[in-house]
Amino acid sequence: MLILGIESSCDETSIALLNNNEVVENIIASQVLHKEYGGVVPEFASREHMKNIQKLTLDAFKNNSYELQDVDAVAVTRGPGLMGALLVGLSFAKGLAYSLKKPLIGVNHIEGHIMANFLDHSALEFPFLCLLVSGGHTMIVYVKKFGEYEILSRSIDDAAGEAFDKAARILNLGYPGGPIIDKIAKSGDPKFHHFPRAKVKKEPQNFSFSGLKTAILYLVKAKGESWVKENLADICASYQDAIVDVLQKKVFEIIGDIDTSRIVLAGGVAANSRLREVFSHKAKEKNIDIYFPSIEYCTDNAAMIARTGLEMYKNNISSEMNISAIPNLQLI
Repeated sequence: MLILGIESSCDETSIALLNNNEVVENIIASQVLHKEYGGVVPEFASREHMKNIQKLTLDAFKNNSYELQDVDAVAVTRGPGLMGALLVGLSFAKGLAYSLKKPLIGVNHIEGHIMANFLDHSALEFPFLCLLVSGGHTMIVYVKKFGEYEILSRSIDDAAGEAFDKAARILNLGYPGGPIIDKIAKSGDPKFHHFPRAKVKKEPQNFSFSGLKTAILYLVKAKGESWVKENLADICASYQDAIVDVLQKKVFEIIGDIDTSRIVLAGGVAANSRLREVFSHKAKEKNIDIYFPSIEYCTDNAAMIARTGLEMYKNNISSEMNISAIPNLQLI
């Protein structure tokens, strides 16, 4: 069963070939031009997808024995994401599926991140608790089985990845902020400065990271540029630890109330080294099984879209040719 996956929801154009659960190809073209602007420019992202998508699809068949006609289904992200970027991928996928006379499968990008773990852990079983943490989403999801989800916690404002990016902008570190802060923080002291761990009074199960961003802004303004440069590694380590601390406390608090002993991490922030270290240590202490996707499958990629498409294909789920892109598509 060969699935062609297409991902174009934001600033990565990605094409993947999945043979059952084996990743044959997973090509990712990141759009470095956005670094100049400190964030993703939607119109530029769409143009880059248009330039890259056909070439990457042809490249996916160069180093293996498969041909385009061998594809059993075309899986593509339909949302959430940037409208223009999504339309490029979806339109291309529709054309391919129509010309090949193969099923078109519109995939929820959030569901794709959850399913990414099956690429590395084929023996992973339902149910499990998933912390999905990225630039656009922070949520804790009880995954009962494929397609059956219960959102137990979410951020009421900024996502964790967004908090990393905004802090990097305040510190003049560049974009994307998460990997840069993670790298600098390795030589810093997480106890150097205590950043606030926000609690949502009316919704105690949820996250809030906007106050953390404000706290680092005020700290930088109060201390000045030279102090920040001198203590940059310690500031990054302390800020990163504040995010990771809130995430782990909430996840391990919630798992005690549900019927599973499995935790799955997903999304771009799941690549953060401090997060992996803290969660691994806590899971071992609590005798809980924990699963991380490989770094390649944490960020946006077409392999996770193909893997979700495979699951949908096996369950006889496909899409009509008139499906639309949905920028604010929800998991449930």
